[in-house]
Amino acid sequence: MNDLHEISGKARAAFTDLSVTSVDQRNAALLRMAEYLTGNAESIFAANTEDLRLAEEEGLAAPLLHRLKFGPEKLQQVCSGLKALASLPDPIGQTTYAMEITEDLNLYRVVCPIGVIGVIFESRPDALVQIASLCIKSGNAVLLKGGREALRTNQALAQVIRQALSDTNLSPDCAQLLETREDVAAMLKEDELIDLIIPRGSNAFVRYIMDNSRIPVLGHADGICHVYLDKDADPDMAVRIAVDSKTQNVSVCNAAETLLVHRDIASRVLPAMAEALTEKHVEIRGDQKTAELIQCIPATDEDWSKEYLDYVISVKIVDSLREAIDHINHYGSHHTDCIVTTDPEAANEFMNRVDSAGVYWNVSTRFSDGFVYGFGAEVGIATGKLHARGPMGLDGLTTYKYKLFGKGQTMAEMKSGVRQYTHRKLPLSE
Repeated sequence: MNDLHEISGKARAAFTDLSVTSVDQRNAALLRMAEYLTGNAESIFAANTEDLRLAEEEGLAAPLLHRLKFGPEKLQQVCSGLKALASLPDPIGQTTYAMEITEDLNLYRVVCPIGVIGVIFESRPDALVQIASLCIKSGNAVLLKGGREALRTNQALAQVIRQALSDTNLSPDCAQLLETREDVAAMLKEDELIDLIIPRGSNAFVRYIMDNSRIPVLGHADGICHVYLDKDADPDMAVRIAVDSKTQNVSVCNAAETLLVHRDIASRVLPAMAEALTEKHVEIRGDQKTAELIQCIPATDEDWSKEYLDYVISVKIVDSLREAIDHINHYGSHHTDCIVTTDPEAANEFMNRVDSAGVYWNVSTRFSDGFVYGFGAEVGIATGKLHARGPMGLDGLTTYKYKLFGKGQTMAEMKSGVRQYTHRKLPLSE
């Protein structure tokens, strides 16, 4: 591996060129990536098989092994994502504000890429393709550091992506793979060359990155998601939504980890819920009131703030909608939370008061996803509030600059009254 400072410098140079390319050229690179991924499928699958073998030998948990697997289904998904991303409008270059300051002095606010972005993500090889493609489409260079367990798969994927960039006359240094923890430590020191760090992982990991770098950090942390069954929930719908939220894929950040149930509906819905969850091999950890209605393991205080990423769910009976909201705002990670109810007023209060990036009414938390939202893909789910929130797609990878076009005006002329401020709004197309 080359020196990280050199790698960052190459990324900076690549970004400068990438930022002024046409959207057609960037789209061509995305489509070539899809083509090359399909053409190199066997070598990618072989690398992934080796990663899986070593991970199993090291005792990696089953849900994490599931995240690590990159087979035909994942390949089809990422290729579909690349094609969908290529079909989206250019995220850069749009004028979002236009103002005449004084005669013949026009100001424009124009969307532009952020620059060089370092992304540290978990052992999901498909995330590498999603992140790299979003950065390329939005005109950003990216340094990618995946989980150690996926190293061989990531190497195979990165090689294909870099070849696709080269073949479409873009610098392969637009997307570079980092391979060691030492690379991450070195990357955090490159504040003159790297514009943004996006870590995906636990709250503790994100905090570590923030505490050890002067580079701005946009954290994508734990997914402690809730499903709340209101007193006016439809019992059948409640079971369907809760089971899907928990079990459709247990190893993702938008899977539900806690089920909150209003006391007035608990006796009607929990027995059927327990049966459905048990059929999916989910271990239920419940509070004392829950234990009086269904068989479960006693929950502890730690369970309410636990991201299981496994076939485990915590269940708590609450006395009111407000108690459910307070519980979510206290224990949740501000990711995605759902209310199941037939009462629009209760749904409205829940969606206004719950302080999360995604608030849902009568729908599975699994819908919290950039591809589902129509973003093409996502870098991750931002649980903070600045500068992006929720599934972070193309818009979250852009910023803006102000362009001021003049004809020799000076501030002295403005101060002396020779010129007057007009502050006339201009058409955004000018």
